[in-house]
Amino acid sequence: MSVFTVWLAGLACMFSTSVLFQILVRPCSNGGVFFCSQSSTKIPSIVSKRYRTAYHFQPPKNWMNDPSGPMYYNDIYHEFYQYNPDGSNSPSLSYNIVWGHSVSTDLVNWIGLEPVLVPDTPSDICGCWTGSATILPGNQPAITYTGLINMEKHQVQNIALPKNRSDPYLREWTKAGNNPVIQPVIPGLNSSQFRDPTTGWIGPDGLWRIAVGADLNGSSTALLYKSEDFLNWNSVEHPLYSSNSFDMWECLDFFAVLSGSNGGLDMSSAIPNGAKHVLKMGMDYSDKYMIGVYDLKRDVFVPDTVIDDYRLWLRIDYGNFYASKSFFDSKQGRRIIWAWSNETDASSDDVAKGWAGIHSIPRTIWLDSDGKRLLQWPVEEIESLRRNEINHQGLELKKGDLFEIKGIDTLQADVEIDFELTSIDDAEPFDPSWLLDAPKQCREADASVHGGIGPFGLVILASDNMEEQTVVHFRVYKSQEKYMILMCTDLRRSSLRPGLYTPAYGGFFEFDLEKERKISLRTLIDRSAVESFGGGGRVCIMARVYPVALVNDDGGPHMFAFNNGSATVRVPQLRAWSMRRAQVSV
Repeated sequence: MSVFTVWLAGLACMFSTSVLFQILVRPCSNGGVFFCSQSSTKIPSIVSKRYRTAYHFQPPKNWMNDPSGPMYYNDIYHEFYQYNPDGSNSPSLSYNIVWGHSVSTDLVNWIGLEPVLVPDTPSDICGCWTGSATILPGNQPAITYTGLINMEKHQVQNIALPKNRSDPYLREWTKAGNNPVIQPVIPGLNSSQFRDPTTGWIGPDGLWRIAVGADLNGSSTALLYKSEDFLNWNSVEHPLYSSNSFDMWECLDFFAVLSGSNGGLDMSSAIPNGAKHVLKMGMDYSDKYMIGVYDLKRDVFVPDTVIDDYRLWLRIDYGNFYASKSFFDSKQGRRIIWAWSNETDASSDDVAKGWAGIHSIPRTIWLDSDGKRLLQWPVEEIESLRRNEINHQGLELKKGDLFEIKGIDTLQADVEIDFELTSIDDAEPFDPSWLLDAPKQCREADASVHGGIGPFGLVILASDNMEEQTVVHFRVYKSQEKYMILMCTDLRRSSLRPGLYTPAYGGFFEFDLEKERKISLRTLIDRSAVESFGGGGRVCIMARVYPVALVNDDGGPHMFAFNNGSATVRVPQLRAWSMRRAQVSV
């Protein structure tokens, strides 16, 4: 288990990697798929370029966290992000967080530019923190961001506009002369818990709106503000939404979706009738969300379902994925989301490495046809990196079977596999209490524990002797009227390296097995990043791993498809590719 220390009282949308980690230990299993060798392995230094990702975005050096203000503007994608120019540790001591900036034409290859926002005015002198971007009428981009104005963590909201819109890269920005445009003057508002303004949207009255995360009288609140010109803002008497489930929501996102359509909606334009809205919030080191309607008359968000226990709220991702930010991609008519994935080693390791933090692969995000859950899938552009395809069809995995996947670079791979169930009669009963703690169920019913249907899935980044292995797997349960699928990414034996955070991540999703019968899994492996999408994107799990076998380079880690359940599982198709390195230039 981990002990997290939130630096600066949670000022930024992050949790620190300068924390204490306790190694999770489990006995070796000699049955089923997995076994342990008694031989000792020499553990090299974690300072290795082989742990740097090849196609997940990260700057060449130093600390990076939240994506901030992503946008598509004049044929260019902009990736802004929280960045520490002074080093690879969290910038809590220097108070010098800035907005890093990279641009791309394809969301895969990036050009790094100079920071666009640095602490140099009274409204942000102690840091330019997380925010959003909005495209205003007349094709005018605007950034809203949180500024820290003193050492007492007093937070305000600011505006910045591009200095020269004819510059295709928008390299220079000018801060508004009336900054801060929003101050924490509402009675009961905690000025140190007031941050992360959303992208703007227009209401039926023609006024712009943004929401800001806050702690208001001890409740989690999305405060609502209105403006005619996007420069002068007034608070609305009531919040967009509020809950007493937690102390504060950070990294808010608010956007519209259409049920069953994977197209996106532009919040700066009129939203069609029948659209749903999503309110996303960062809390408890995870990004959760609600689906509901935006009541235009009352100017409030109304969830379809109100659940008191926030542990049961839906999550964008069930792994190492936080501070996500979405934007409307007018080029492809889709909504794209990505997030920060922090390092899970010690802060001293990050200082030695000279870098810390990556971003997830950009994902298309949309509402499922039943209107109950968001679906996500890697943007199609990432497929341009594929090479050396291998294809297996008609595989059959009986209990205890391992099928090694060869012929690709197992350190940089994209794997798509369908699992077809031969019988659904062996599904074990589902206990609804498991929904409160899916990772606990992943730990107790792990990949070495035989089940009725499952566990089955992938073993990746495995050493020759299987001392190291990362396992992504499913297990099928039968509820009263439906089937529940548990998806796990188990890191507890991912590395022999001491001092790492190696949890078992997990999440449940409903599945109509009588109609579909196939459960899909796509896993992107990128050295220290493992990003998986289960059931067509119903559950997504981002993970960070540091296997010693990756650095030793003694033939390369191994990859297997496996089944450790009683019921035979067919694999009608398994496709996998090596992935080329993306280009990130400065």
